[in-house]
Amino acid sequence: MLEHDGHGVAQWPFGPRAPDAPRPATLPDGRPWPSIHVLTAAGPDAPGLAATDASVAAQDYAPLHHHHVPPGPDAPASVEALLSDPSVDYLLVLRAGDLLAPGALTALGLEAVLDGGPSAGPDVVAGLRVVFDRGVLGGVLGLDAIAQAPGPLDGGGVPDGPLAAFTGGECLLARAAIRRAGGIDLAQAHPVADLWPRLGGARLARIGRPVLLQHAPGGRSSLTTPRPGLAIATLTDHGAGGGAGIAHRRLAEALILSGHRVTDFRLADEAVPAGAEWQDRFPRTEAAIRDGAYDLLLVGNIHGATRRPNVLARLGRHLPVALVMHDLFPLTGRCAFPCGCALIATGCDARCPTSTQYPHLAPSRIAGIYAEKRALLAEPGGPLLLANSAWTLAYTRACAPAGAAIARIDLAFPTGAFRPGDRAALRRRLGLPADGVLVMFAAVIADAPGKGFADLAATLRRVARPGVGFVAVGRLDDPAALGLPDLVAVGPIGDEAGLAQWYGACDIYVTASLNETLGQTPVEAGLCGIPTVAYRASGLTTAVIDGVSGILVPQVPGALADALAKLIDDAPLRRRMGAYARIALENRFSHASAALRFNDVLRAHGLLPAAADGRLRFSPDLLGRFAFARDRHPGESGTVPAPSPAPIRMLRRAKRAVLGRDLPLWLRRGLYVSSLLAGPLRRNRS
Repeated sequence: MLEHDGHGVAQWPFGPRAPDAPRPATLPDGRPWPSIHVLTAAGPDAPGLAATDASVAAQDYAPLHHHHVPPGPDAPASVEALLSDPSVDYLLVLRAGDLLAPGALTALGLEAVLDGGPSAGPDVVAGLRVVFDRGVLGGVLGLDAIAQAPGPLDGGGVPDGPLAAFTGGECLLARAAIRRAGGIDLAQAHPVADLWPRLGGARLARIGRPVLLQHAPGGRSSLTTPRPGLAIATLTDHGAGGGAGIAHRRLAEALILSGHRVTDFRLADEAVPAGAEWQDRFPRTEAAIRDGAYDLLLVGNIHGATRRPNVLARLGRHLPVALVMHDLFPLTGRCAFPCGCALIATGCDARCPTSTQYPHLAPSRIAGIYAEKRALLAEPGGPLLLANSAWTLAYTRACAPAGAAIARIDLAFPTGAFRPGDRAALRRRLGLPADGVLVMFAAVIADAPGKGFADLAATLRRVARPGVGFVAVGRLDDPAALGLPDLVAVGPIGDEAGLAQWYGACDIYVTASLNETLGQTPVEAGLCGIPTVAYRASGLTTAVIDGVSGILVPQVPGALADALAKLIDDAPLRRRMGAYARIALENRFSHASAALRFNDVLRAHGLLPAAADGRLRFSPDLLGRFAFARDRHPGESGTVPAPSPAPIRMLRRAKRAVLGRDLPLWLRRGLYVSSLLAGPLRRNRS
C-alpha cells in the first residue's frame, strides 16, 4: 500500500507528513536551491520501484530529477552524461524499494549550502538511515549513521553495517567529488559502497535527522540494537530542573538512545540548603559513583550545591570526568559569566565586583578556589571540558590553563516535541489574539538581569504599537514593570509540548541576553518555525544562524529594536526564516546530532573504540524523537518549577526593594546557620 505523504509508507511506524512550513522558493541568500539528481538502478518493473518513486515525488524539492537507469550496456553512458553536466550539483543513489524520509532532500540541500555550497561545500552530506521490516512487531529494526566525524573522509574502508548492506541512500554526493573519484558504477550491487574507498580526503558533513527509510525483511533484531556502550554516571547539583538541568537531561537521553547506560546523581540529595558556599563533601553520592564501576562521569552544573571543585578532583582519581560547559563557572573564581570582567585574564580574587550575586562567594575565598580550579583543569587526566558552541569552545580555549583538555559537543533538543503547528489554531486554543504580530521572550527567570531584562524591556517598548502583542514565558514577578500595553504573562511552563504551542502561536522570538554558552530558547523557537532576533554575542552565534534562522545584531543601542521592527513589518521574511530555522536546526540539534558529536569526542579521547563497521547505531526509540513518526515522543514535563504563589512573589519583590537582587554575606551566613540548626528537625520529620 502506498501513500504520497512524504515517504511512500502508509502504515506504522511512519505517521502522516509533519506540518512543517512550505520550503521557501530560494535559499536564504536568494540563490536557487542546489540541483539534485536521484539515480535508481532499476528497470520499470523492479519490485518496490513504485514506492521509491512515491517518496521522491513527495519531496517538494526543486530542481529535482529522478532517473531510472536500467541495467545494461547504456547505463555507464547515462551516468557519465550526468557527471559531465555542470548544472548537476549533487547526486543521490537509491535502490528500488528505498524510500526518502519526508523533507530529506531539503534538509540535505540546505546543510550542503550552509556548510559552504556546491563549489566550496562538503563533498558528502550524510543523514540517518531507518531500517524497518513490515513483518516485525513494532516495524523499526533500528537507526544508524556514518560514525566518522565531519571533515576529510579517511577512505579506510566501506561502512558496511549489520543493519543492512551500505547502499548510500542516506548520502548526498557532490557531482565533482564523484568525478574526482573516477565515477560511479551502477552495475555494482552497492555502487556507493564501491565508490566510498575512492572518496578518501573528500569532505563529509552530517545532519542528525532521517534521510533514508530502508525495508529489510527478515532483519535480525539482535543485529539492529545499539552496541553496548559506556556505563555513564551523570552528576548535577539539582537534577533536570532549570536551563542547565534541562540541557543535561536531554544530552543524557541522546546517549541512552545510542546505547550507553546512564545513571543520574544529584548533589542536592545530601546538600545543606543555603550551604553551597561552604559545603564540599557529599560522601554518599561520591561513594555510589566511585563504587559503581562507571566508565565516565558526565558533570553538569554543580555550583548550586558546592562552589569548590574538590568533589570532581576526588572522583577523578577513580574514573574519567567530562564537564559540560553549561556556563563558565568551571573557568572562573565564582561567577557563571564574567560579563567582560578583566579579572579572569589575570586571576579572579577579592576584587571581584559581583561576589554578592549568585553564585555567591565571600571575596576572601575567591582567589583560593580559582587556583583550585586551575590546578584541577591543568592536571594530566583532569576533567575534559565540553563546550556546546563554537563561541564557548573558543572562550574556553582562551581562558583555560595550559594543558586543559577541551572538546566540542552539541546539545540535544526534542525536535518532535518542538515542531511547527497551525498558528491560527494554536492562538485559538491559547486564547491569544487572532490577528497581529506576537513577539515572544522566555527564560526560567524571565526578568533576570543576566538575560538583559532592562535592555529587553526598553526594546519591546520601542516597537510596541497597535497590532503588536507580546508573550512572556517564565517567572516574571512584576509584569507591569515592562510597561507594555498588550502583554500576556504566561508564567513558567514545565511541559515541553505545551511550551512548543506558545512558540508556535507567536511570530518572532527575541532575547537581549549577552551571556549564553549556547542559548536554548532560540533553538526551541526555531524548531517551532519562528525566527529569533538576538545580539551577535556569546553562544547565540551558534544558536541563531544569522540570516537563516534569525537576525543577529551588533551590541549598539537601538540595533535590537531595529531588527525586531524589520521582522514585524515583513511577514514574508518571517515565514521564510521560520521555515529555514526548522530545517537547519533539526539538522544540527536533534538527539542523533548530539549523540554523533559525543561519539566523535569519546573516540578522539580514547574512551570508546571506533566501530568496526564505521556506523553508530541507535535504539528504535530514536524514531519517536522526530516529527514524522506516528508514535512521537511527547516531550518531558516538570522541567521548571511551578509558578510561585502570590505571597512568595510579593516577598521577592519586597526583598528586591530593600536589598536589590544581591545577597550580602551576613545574610547568606544567617541562612546557612539556620539550615544547619533546622537539619535535625527535617530528618526527624522525614
